Amino acid sequence: MKKLIVLLAVLLFTVSAYAQNTYKALVKDAKTNKPLAGASVKLLGSAISSVSGFDGHVALSNVPVGPQVIQFSYIGFKTKTDTLTFPIDQTADIVVLLEAAAEEEELDEVVVSATRSSRTIDNIPTRVEVIAGEELDEKGNMKPGDIRMMLAESTGIQTQQTSATSGNSSIRIQGLDGKYTQIIRDGFPLYSGFSGGLGLLQIAPLDLQQVEVIKGSSSTLYGGGAIAGLVNLVSKKPTEERQLSFLLNGTSALGLDASGFYAQKFEKIGVTVYAAYNKGTAYDPSDIGLTAIPKFDRFTLNPKLFFYFNDATTLSAGINATTEKRIGGDLEYVKGNGSVAHSYFEENKTGRYSSQLELDHKLNNQEKLVVRNSVSYYDRSIGLPNYLFSGIQVSTYSEANYNRNGEKVDWVAGVNFLTDHFKEDQNSNAALRSYNYNTIGAFVQNTWNLSECFSIESGVRGDYHNEYGFFFLPRISGLWKINEHFSTRLGGGLGYKAPTVFTEDAERIQFRNVLPIDVTTTKAERSYGANYDINYRTTLFEDKVGFSINQMFFYTRINNPILLTAVTGSNLEYVQPKGNLDTKGMETNAKITYSDFKLFIGYTYADVNQHTGSTSTAYPLVSKHRLNNVLMYEVEDEWKIGAEAYYFSKQRLNDGATGKSYWTAGLMAEKLWERFSIFVNFENFTNTRQTKFDTIYTGTITDPVFRDIYAPVDGFVINGGIKLRL
Repeated sequence: MKKLIVLLAVLLFTVSAYAQNTYKALVKDAKTNKPLAGASVKLLGSAISSVSGFDGHVALSNVPVGPQVIQFSYIGFKTKTDTLTFPIDQTADIVVLLEAAAEEEELDEVVVSATRSSRTIDNIPTRVEVIAGEELDEKGNMKPGDIRMMLAESTGIQTQQTSATSGNSSIRIQGLDGKYTQIIRDGFPLYSGFSGGLGLLQIAPLDLQQVEVIKGSSSTLYGGGAIAGLVNLVSKKPTEERQLSFLLNGTSALGLDASGFYAQKFEKIGVTVYAAYNKGTAYDPSDIGLTAIPKFDRFTLNPKLFFYFNDATTLSAGINATTEKRIGGDLEYVKGNGSVAHSYFEENKTGRYSSQLELDHKLNNQEKLVVRNSVSYYDRSIGLPNYLFSGIQVSTYSEANYNRNGEKVDWVAGVNFLTDHFKEDQNSNAALRSYNYNTIGAFVQNTWNLSECFSIESGVRGDYHNEYGFFFLPRISGLWKINEHFSTRLGGGLGYKAPTVFTEDAERIQFRNVLPIDVTTTKAERSYGANYDINYRTTLFEDKVGFSINQMFFYTRINNPILLTAVTGSNLEYVQPKGNLDTKGMETNAKITYSDFKLFIGYTYADVNQHTGSTSTAYPLVSKHRLNNVLMYEVEDEWKIGAEAYYFSKQRLNDGATGKSYWTAGLMAEKLWERFSIFVNFENFTNTRQTKFDTIYTGTITDPVFRDIYAPVDGFVINGGIKLRL
């Protein structure tokens, strides 16, 4: 009898142990108390899971008896776990409150300043793309000496080489000429006009915290010149923890990059110092006798001091200094073996010096005043056989602005004054292309959170230019966070560009025979444009796979663009025929993450056309179709391995011909230790070169006439080096 009783007790215990229970919960936002639809709820250690419905309710069935751990997760919110012992006495759904992930934890490096606000990238109505953190570091491995590759590998941006032998380059956003893109550093416009000619070649990524790109008209933010877009280079700032890093890189083309960066914040003072030496060796992989990579030596020094007078007031003062001598052309001449048969050369000598001064004073927790000033001095000479073009550009920028950040509304208002003076040296009897421009402007911008899901950013600027008159520049953009997966933005505005002789077309021919612009018969170029994009992000397969996609559509129209046209004799003159230039298209960006793998896929469609009178022609040097593919494998603090492939469709050339379509591919690897890492990069290992399928010049090697450069000319190049973090 006793044995029977024991057996029955064991059976009852076993049945109760395997009895199944149902758990019901209501998942809400801890801040707003609103239900969260789509939250993942999982019983850890089992396959039991579910997703909350539209009203936030969720149920888990077949929960075993005993202690169980239930996990709640939701994109943009902190993951939460509850431990419960089943069975539980549940008469109503248990309310579970999820807290939003701290912005400073997840978005620490994507606070954007290009929009004149200090919001995170997910909360800005204006569409901004940011290259920061590890992505900036990885792209820096590929070309440590300058930022050309870093920008060119972004969807919708194309690097246009303007010199076959010296490597001079500009960037095109959405297919528009480089003169329509404004490059600024920490809010200071330092790379425009004459000083923009070698800008991309003389900016290195090591001392950059992030790069912010706004595509489409941004003239309301920073004045004329930002018709196609804006690139803001954000420098690193000192922190209490010392930053000391060095980079040494060498290439199979016998190039060398050596740079160092130091930053530290003390009690009342902070300092950053960037110094670099970059060297190039004359290189001709095609054996045509002309340099694909020129010989150059460049020295850079950028010191900056920060004075922390108190918690409210900070003063920063810095200097950027760069000197460079660059010579390309006939390989034998560059090597020092010049003769009658080897006499062609293109020599650039540059001196770039600029100062930046900024005072930031907080009036209270919501308001602050910012006063800034920069002075830029740029000296450049371009020498060819029997020809010399040289001059000095001095420009200044002064600004005072007021910021107020409220709970629902942010305001920025200010005034600025910009001077741009170019004086050409008298090297021949030709008319000088000197000019003296002054622009005074005022702006106001408002960012209004109508609700937690919808915000609007609007602004207006008025600029008065001493030669081209007054410009009224409104802009507006809106952000709608539809739900936790979808968000969409729509924005647009007006822009303008004051004409100068410094365009890609003139740079391509070293400004030879280019006549000065007649201001009395020329108007400023004016534009309007709009962007629309929709963004979707989610997780798949029980949060093992992350997926996001952004689809953008764009349109920009420039009325009465100036065109460089042949006139009597061998001269070239800027004319302004009745018509317009427009670009329309789309960009698609997709990102897939799984475990240690990241896949980026980007596609750009750009249809750019020049309309003059009743005729319409495709704009030259634009790939209508571009495809970007990047696959990264990363083991945190151990390995980074990346493979990339890029496709460029056919391009119409300035001589009426059509260039070939082509692919390029690369491979990068980096091994990391605590204090140093080593890296190697196989750039263009497909050895794609324009000289393999097309010519780059006509005539003789002593007097070449260069054609458009639309594909790489340097071919397969390996670079590698070491990075130290002390």
